Amino acid sequence: MPVAQTSVATSPVWFAAGFALRAYNTFGFDVRARYACRIESEADLAAAVRDPRAQGLRTLVLGGGSNVVLTRDFDGLVLLMALAGKRVAHEDSHAWYVEAAAGENWHDFVSWTLEAGMPGLENLALIPGTVGAAPIQNIGAYGLEMAERCVFVRAIEMATGQVVEFDAAACRFGYRDSFFKREGRDRFVITAVTFRLPKVWRANAGYADLARELAQHHGGETPHARAVFDAVVAVRRAKLPDPLELGNAGSFFKNPVIEAQQFDTLVVREPQIVSYQQADGRVKLAAGWMIDRCGWKGRALRAAAVHERQALVLVNRGGATGADILELAEAIQRDVLARFGVELEQEPISL
Repeated sequence: MPVAQTSVATSPVWFAAGFALRAYNTFGFDVRARYACRIESEADLAAAVRDPRAQGLRTLVLGGGSNVVLTRDFDGLVLLMALAGKRVAHEDSHAWYVEAAAGENWHDFVSWTLEAGMPGLENLALIPGTVGAAPIQNIGAYGLEMAERCVFVRAIEMATGQVVEFDAAACRFGYRDSFFKREGRDRFVITAVTFRLPKVWRANAGYADLARELAQHHGGETPHARAVFDAVVAVRRAKLPDPLELGNAGSFFKNPVIEAQQFDTLVVREPQIVSYQQADGRVKLAAGWMIDRCGWKGRALRAAAVHERQALVLVNRGGATGADILELAEAIQRDVLARFGVELEQEPISL
């Protein structure tokens, strides 16, 4: 069942060759695309990939551009996802099933669900990007991952134009990972996502920073969903820079998950290491803590730097290139590996 769209184009809007992408990536890198096309409907997408100008070219889908490091001009076609629309597709006695188009701003969508009286996504407030990007990365924060709420992902196969609906199992969600980030990359373009929001709501407020923020403003009271939303926004704003003010892609590195045996050896050398026991017996480590202990917090490599309040975040202080950011990331990875014997994996895709 397609999402009701706020605007439908009979044909996609193409922009002049050499289209500037600075406003379409949150690092603010000054790179260009050979071609760019604004996609406002599934018909636009089908028309764009059939267009003679697109033949033989690589394609890149950009929504908010919050999970990509553009290291050079893109010699291909950039699809600027602007599919809009959101609705309650279905509800039963247990849950609402809410469908949103891929171009919807993620934070605005989360806010809309709360205003409509449908909680369940509040822990994911203020994450940059669009709805369509959320399944690719399986975004998560403060004790919740998008996979826990996702029911279906609607996508179009680029080679055939066929519409395919993936259930949650077919999406193969993992920690900041999915089918669309691996095997499905460059094969499918996500056009809509359906979420299941349970009618029996329970606050998910166990994360330490979130619990402290709620305690400060709500004392011992049981928080309501809007209070959790507001607390998440406050915590994120206190720790993370606004991409509109300082170019960044949020958390640049994943928190590594290691085997229990490796952790037992590591904790002898590093007894203060911040860790989280996982259900499968493995242990998740706090990448930001390790980066900080290696002395990188606040340090810079030319115009690329590690944020002074959150070591997981790499920033563009102005004039940095994608290559600068990757050079900084590699230096951090080398130091963390040398001290802790742990490899850090970056979250954003590099192109």
